[in-house]
Amino acid sequence: MTSEDPVSIVDFAKGDGLVAAIAQDDASGEILMVAYMNEESLRRTLESGEVVYWSRSRQKYWHKGEESGNVQKLKGLYVDCDGDALLLRVEQVGGAACHTGRQNCFFRRIDEGKIEDVGVQVFDPDEVYKK
Repeated sequence: MTSEDPVSIVDFAKGDGLVAAIAQDDASGEILMVAYMNEESLRRTLESGEVVYWSRSRQKYWHKGEESGNVQKLKGLYVDCDGDALLLRVEQVGGAACHTGRQNCFFRRIDEGKIEDVGVQVFDPDEVYKK
């Protein structure tokens, strides 16, 4: 183990300042979602212990669960061999990682040319995200 800055092994340059971040449930191994991080969001995550992403659509930092309360508590962080993707092992508070209220973001299965919703609905997004 080295004592260098852990963020230094991440190559943000390849993706114009962003790297893919895969969130995986630490207990079950289920893939919950894929989002993006920049250097500052990674630093915020490491400092707070709760995951902070960079929202490409909103162009701002996104503390996961800031509106829903379904935060992601960081349990482990892994960097791929090229340094341009992260695997975040998380405790998903509230049981829903997806803004649609589902357990994970991969709820649409394509099978034999048909799309099937196989998601577990945890909350009603209209109730949670009243705007």
